Amino acid sequence: MEFVSFADMLSGLNALASISILFWSAAGVLIGCLFGAAPGLTATAGVAIATPLTFGVPFEQAMGLLLGIYCGGYFAGSVPAILVNTPGAPGNAATTVDGYPMTLKGRADLALGLAIAGSFLGGVFSGLVLMFLAPMLSSLALTFTAVEYSSFGFFGLICVAAVSGGSILRGCVGAVLGMLLGCVGIDPVDGVLRLTFGLPGLLTGIPLIPALIAFFAITEMFNQGGAEKLRALPPQQKSGLAEIIGFFFRHKLLSLKSALIGTGIGILPGTGPTIASWISYGEAATAGCPDEDPLGEGAPRGVIASEVANNAVTGGALVPLLTLGIPGDTVTAILLGALTIQNIAPGPLFIVEHGNLFVLIVGILMLSNVWLFLFGMVLRPFLPRMLERLPVNVLVPLIGIMAATGCFADGNTAFPVALMGILGVAAYYLQCLGLPMPPLVLGLVLGPIIEKNLRDALTVHRMDLSVFVTRPLSATLIAAAVLTVLVAARRGMSGKTG
Repeated sequence: MEFVSFADMLSGLNALASISILFWSAAGVLIGCLFGAAPGLTATAGVAIATPLTFGVPFEQAMGLLLGIYCGGYFAGSVPAILVNTPGAPGNAATTVDGYPMTLKGRADLALGLAIAGSFLGGVFSGLVLMFLAPMLSSLALTFTAVEYSSFGFFGLICVAAVSGGSILRGCVGAVLGMLLGCVGIDPVDGVLRLTFGLPGLLTGIPLIPALIAFFAITEMFNQGGAEKLRALPPQQKSGLAEIIGFFFRHKLLSLKSALIGTGIGILPGTGPTIASWISYGEAATAGCPDEDPLGEGAPRGVIASEVANNAVTGGALVPLLTLGIPGDTVTAILLGALTIQNIAPGPLFIVEHGNLFVLIVGILMLSNVWLFLFGMVLRPFLPRMLERLPVNVLVPLIGIMAATGCFADGNTAFPVALMGILGVAAYYLQCLGLPMPPLVLGLVLGPIIEKNLRDALTVHRMDLSVFVTRPLSATLIAAAVLTVLVAARRGMSGKTG
């Protein structure tokens, strides 16, 4: 295990005190927030656009800008998720489940404060893990095979029992429908076309951003439009910093688990914040409080779990990038190109040969989260006020315009916009039948991961199902999934008898 020398640590920290790094990091966070808050314009898009601009720019300034966009973009998707029920990015979809109901109850200021503080906590925690445990954790991630990935996806899907509105049956139906949507496109193993109906736009599957906007934003527009009178938002209450911090102390165990989940999932290549936030949200179901609203009806712990895990992915995803040269998610894949521009080759010898740069990267990540916290807390009081003063009959069409723009930006064609409309109508009628949206989204996200890795695992092990219980980590995940189902079923039965 490689450790950073004291001299490299001092060199990296000394460079971090530069005015230019402070400026570029702050600018990156602000730019990232703009990209993250606009549905469809994610942190990935922001980093991708900014990366070519770093040609000829010093390493520390380039990393300050790009890592600032990285952190700001991952957080800012929670702003429209909380205020208008439209996640700015897939990783903030779980935040809508409790964030928007808090807005409807006049607690938007508290929800935004929890999202800001949660993002800061998750980002700093993952940065510390990156600093001290990166080499060891990257080696552990390499032991994951298709068996563990499929079991991991199965466990995440079982978390649907915790976010299904108290009905395991409806949650499972939603998850199955989501997995069915995940089957659309080209078969990952045989190359056969599935459920594409001859449409070229479906060859790569159901795009996630139009689907999320349809399931959350469009259904809310139909709910508002179908009412006899448009529902005006109540006056929003102010929440102090002490109240926000108090919720994190009350849910300190959940906060720690969410940070661990986000960091751990970030370390696994090919996963990302969407899976991390939903699995962490499922964990929030076990952290019930008698004096809080039920999960899904405006519970602060739902926002805490989602946003802590979402931003904890940032540091976790940098672990395999810097120690193995393997990107942990889409943003770090672009950052790999940015490092190449700087003539830096990340890999097993990166920490040994460039210890000062490693310390600088971790320091910039921490600094970006500090800027995120400061900017967020300063701007937080103004966002709900803007929403209060905006008439609902103007807000609903505005959400529709934002949704259509975000979908068009995602694919640069009209097809995602049309798909959003079709899925939105279908989701509205499913919602009218009592089917919850979170399990459907979870099935869409995890279905392809489970399918591909399950088939790969069975192919490698000659169709031997016992491999899923003979490998320790896989067996543990399956046992946890079964336990989750039993606990959820017991709660459902006690609720009916009560």
